[in-house]
Amino acid sequence: MPALIENNTWSLVLRVEGKQPIGCKWIYKIKKNVDGSIARYKARIVVKGYTQKYGIDYEETFSPVVKMTTIRVLLALAVSKRWNLYQLVDVKNAFLNGELEEEVSMDKPQGYMHQQYPNYVCKLKKALYGLKQAPRAWNHKLVEYLMKCDFIVSDEHLYIYKA
Repeated sequence: MPALIENNTWSLVLRVEGKQPIGCKWIYKIKKNVDGSIARYKARIVVKGYTQKYGIDYEETFSPVVKMTTIRVLLALAVSKRWNLYQLVDVKNAFLNGELEEEVSMDKPQGYMHQQYPNYVCKLKKALYGLKQAPRAWNHKLVEYLMKCDFIVSDEHLYIYKA
């Protein structure tokens, strides 16, 4: 919940008559250390995207994917030039950064202000896992950021930074 609140993921709004909000559920996971001991408990809200209706809850779902040929060429080039490869970025709660263009409402998560606001739903501002348009929204946000940082696009989904 702290990540959802910090990211301003939704706002509580009065339920619109005749508009069915999308359901959601909590997914729980136990992260373990190498020795099998418990490292931490994780919880994630997942939207029941399978109930979304095309043209009502979303328009487009397409999110570009880099071609395997591009990856192979990049790796072959790195090996032949003896470049070091690094993974510099791991975005926590990545989908929560994607901003929604569509108006999507979701039922309040179990245990979240049910008694205080019985006729309210969550109007989503950001994408959540399970939404059909979540990967597309996250990709749009990422590309927008890369362009601001002066990356250039080469071969569709390969971004290059020239220092």
